[in-house]
Parts: sequence; C-alpha cells; structure tokens
Amino acid sequence: MTGLAGRRVLVTGAGGTFGRHLGAALTAAGARVVGLDLHSAPDGDVPVLRCDLTDPGAVPPVVRDAVDRLGGLDLLVNNAGVGGPAPAELPPDEVVRRQLEVNLLAAWRTTAAALPDLIAARGRVIFVASRMAVLPLPLAAAYGVSKRALVAYADALRHEVDTHVGVSVVYPSMVSSPIHDSTIAAGLSLEGVSRPEPVQGVVRAIQRAATARRAPRDVPTTARGRLELALARHAPGLADRLVRRTVAARIAAGDLDAAPLAAGMIRRHHDTAR
Repeated sequence: MTGLAGRRVLVTGAGGTFGRHLGAALTAAGARVVGLDLHSAPDGDVPVLRCDLTDPGAVPPVVRDAVDRLGGLDLLVNNAGVGGPAPAELPPDEVVRRQLEVNLLAAWRTTAAALPDLIAARGRVIFVASRMAVLPLPLAAAYGVSKRALVAYADALRHEVDTHVGVSVVYPSMVSSPIHDSTIAAGLSLEGVSRPEPVQGVVRAIQRAATARRAPRDVPTTARGRLELALARHAPGLADRLVRRTVAARIAAGDLDAAPLAAGMIRRHHDTAR
C-alpha cells in the first residue's frame, strides 16, 4: 500500500477530534472512507455509522455493513478512545472499566470483525495508542494500562497475521480535545507534564503508516515523541526519574492541591520531604 487513492478505509471514533480530521484528510487523498461512532452521520462527506463498540453483538454486523458499502477493506484505523483520571492506588471503578472497554476491547472486537476482509485485500490495521503506553503518568492508570494493553494486542496480532496484514501503532502525545475534559475537571491537567502537539501531526503520522511500502511497527508523531519512545524502551529507569521529578515539581508548586484524587500522592510527597 503506497498510496491512498481508491483505498477502502474504516475509521473508528470517526466523530471525534482525530476521526474528523483523519476522515477529511484521507478523503482528500482519494480514499473512500466509512466511519464508526456512537453518533451517526450517514449523509456526510465521510459516512459515519452508529455503533457502540463496547457491545460485542453490535460490532460484527456494523463492520459488515461498512465493508459492504466500501466493497472491501484495505485499511482499518482503530482510533476510538476515551480518557479520564484513575489513580492506581484506588479500586477500579466505572471510569476504569470504560477505558479498558473502549481503548482495548473495542479495538480488539473491530479488528476481529474486519480481519477476514483485510486478509483478503492484503491490507493494514493501524492502532492509535498514546505515548502513555510506554511513558505512563501517575493518576491516569486506566489510560496508560489500556493503551499499553492495546500495544500488546497489536504485537500479538502482528505475529499472527503479518504475512497478510501490516500492523502499525501510532503514538500521539497530548492533543487538545474533549478526551481531556474529565481530567481537567478533576484538577489533573497535563499542562506542564506533556507537551501539546497539533492534531494535523497525528493525522500525518497515520497517513505515513498507511502509505509506507512496508507497515512500520511503531510510529511517533513528533521528533520529541521519537526520543521519548526510545528513552522509555531503552532507559526506563531514567524515564521514571524524569517523570518523578516533573511530578514532584508540580506538587511543590501546588498545581495539584485542588485535585482530591491526588491527595494521597501529595501527602506522601510531603511526608518524604520532611
């Protein structure tokens, strides 16, 4: 797959920030795109079919409908995702369950439903993960765990199907979008911890993965992202120290004082500083 013209593409989370920009960019490049999302828009430039990706019974028939509309499938982009605060020290709750369902299991279900058509077309599947899959941050355990698990799933899938289907993972950093709203509302903004990047860079990274002569394994979205991926994989101890130093600086500055979910971590930091 070295071009997008005429390619038949299915994008999950097509109504979200990444999904809308990606659908428009792929269409402009000549691809035929159908999206899946909780909110349908069947008559738009990119038709979006309603699908609850957390419902195991709903996914296969909607994927079948999308593939039939396209006349086959060359590329699946698993882009759907949700976020939210979830300290690792607290018991898992509905926020945690939903992130695991949407960020991991929804992608697994969609991929399984689409795989026969991707195999027939010698196609590709791209997973939109997060840099937090390899460089986790505190107070966001569910997001980091779900995205790391997504990468593990992609790795296992690659071993099983890479004779016929290329498998790539894209690693964005923080992009301004509603996915961060609940985290910000909890007083846990990533400001000062993760450097924002434009959504267009993420879209370009997905396009590069889709059009490379051979499917790349891991695709950072920025030069900084490439450095962070290398650091997390080859010097994890150093990466941990950098995260701890950044978090300690935020606590010392009082940035997390208004966040009840951070109370335990703040108390322990102050105890250690005495």
